[in-house]
Amino acid sequence: MTDSAAADLTGLETALGADRVLRDPGTLARYSHDDAEWADFATPLAVVLARTTDEVAAILRWADGAGVRIVPRGAGTGLSGAANAVANSVVLSLELMDRVLEVNVDERYAVTQPGVVNDALRAAVAEYGLWYPPDPASSSISTIGGNVATNAGGICCVKYGVTRDYVLGLTVVLADGSVVELGRRTAKGVAGYDLVGLMVGSEGTLGVVTSVTVKLLPLAGRTERAVIGYFPSLVAAGDAVAAVSRAGILPAALELLDETCLRAVDDWMHLGLPSGVDTLLLARVDEPGAAGDRIAAEVGELFAAAGGADVEIATDPDEIDRLFQARRLAYPALERLGPVLTEDICVPRGAVPEMLRRIQATAAANDVTIANIAHAGDGNLHPLIIAPEGDLSAKARAKTAFDAIVDDCLALGGTVTGEHGVGLLKLPGLREELGDRVVAMHRAVKAALDPAGTLNPGKAF
Repeated sequence: MTDSAAADLTGLETALGADRVLRDPGTLARYSHDDAEWADFATPLAVVLARTTDEVAAILRWADGAGVRIVPRGAGTGLSGAANAVANSVVLSLELMDRVLEVNVDERYAVTQPGVVNDALRAAVAEYGLWYPPDPASSSISTIGGNVATNAGGICCVKYGVTRDYVLGLTVVLADGSVVELGRRTAKGVAGYDLVGLMVGSEGTLGVVTSVTVKLLPLAGRTERAVIGYFPSLVAAGDAVAAVSRAGILPAALELLDETCLRAVDDWMHLGLPSGVDTLLLARVDEPGAAGDRIAAEVGELFAAAGGADVEIATDPDEIDRLFQARRLAYPALERLGPVLTEDICVPRGAVPEMLRRIQATAAANDVTIANIAHAGDGNLHPLIIAPEGDLSAKARAKTAFDAIVDDCLALGGTVTGEHGVGLLKLPGLREELGDRVVAMHRAVKAALDPAGTLNPGKAF
C-alpha cells in the first residue's frame, strides 16, 4: 500500500468512523475469502463497513482516485470465490445495510437493503400475506445483495424462477461513485435496455447494489404435499426426474440427496433420516385441492415406475419441513467431513440420468468421494467432491474430477453454473462455454461501466 493510499484510508476512518474501517489481521483474514474451497485470494488492505448509499459512493470515489480495487461482499456464503479479495483491494462489506425499507401490499413489491438475509425478507413480507419465492439452500444466512450478485436460485426455482425473475429495480453505485436508479416499480415496463437484468448475476463487477426492489406473490393459495421416493441408484433417481419432466409436471421442488449426504446430515443433526438408502428423491407439489392431490399421485406413480421404493405422500407440515431441512443442511453437514469442492452444473432435464452416471464414473476414475445433492427438477446438480484435510494427492485428484465434470456437463449441452456464479472457480469452463467472441462482449460491457477495472477484477468472465 502506498503512503497516499494509507493516508486516504485514514480519511475514510474520519468520514465513516474508525470502527468501520477495519485493518486488524484477524478481520482481514476472515473477510478475505468466501466459502469456495481452493479459490485463490489475497489479504485486503482493509475491510470497510458501509451503512448508506452515500457512504458506498464515497468509498468508490476514493477507490477510483486512489487506484485501489473494491471487492463487494455480503455474508461471504458464496461458493465460487466471487467475494475473494484480490491484490491491492479493499473489501466493501454491505452487512450493516440490513433493513427492509418498504413493503407495498397493493402493488406487491418490497424495497430492501442488500444486507438483509433472505429468510428475514421472507419473514417480513409474510406479515403482510406476501411471499418472496427465491430460496437458496443458504436462505438462513445469505443476503439479498449476494443473491442478486449471483442470480441465486434455490429449492423452489424449478417452478417459481430465480432471483432475476423477481428483481424489479436496483439502486446501484457505479465505479466512479455515481448513483443510478435502474428498473421500475410497475408490473410491466420495457423502457430501454434491461440494465437490471444485466446487473443481476454480474457478481459485483459492474456496480455495487445498495437497494433492491423485488416483486412478491400472495402467500396464500398453496397446499403443500411432499412425495418421497427411495431409489437403488443415482441413475434410477435421474430416470424418475426425466420422467416427471416428460410428463409435463412442474413440481414446486424436486430435490435429490444421495446416501453420503443423508448419512452426513443425520450423523450431525439426528433427524431420523432413513439408513441404507442409496438416493432420496423429494418432490413438493403445492397446487390446492383435488388438482394437487392428482399431481402428487402422478409423481408418486412415476417415482415407482422408475424403481422408487416405499413411495409415499406426506401432507404433515412438520414432516415436510423436516425432509426439506435435511436438504438445506446437506452442504454444512458434508463440510464436517473435510474440505468440499462444490460443483454447480446445470444440464437439460433429460440428460440428468446420464450426467449422474458420468459423475459416478468420474469419482471412480479419480478415486475421490463425490456426494450428490441436486435441484434435480431443473437439472441443476451439485456434486460435492470431498478431500481429506491436508491430503495434497486427494486435492489434486479432486481438481481433476472437478474439471472432468465440467467437460461432461458441456458435452451434454449444459452450463457450467446454474446458480452459484462464475467467480474464480468456473472461469476456464465459462470461456469454453461462451467462446472468445461472447467473452469479448462481456469485457466490452465491463470496460464501458468500469474502465479502470476497480470493481471486483478478475471475476465472472
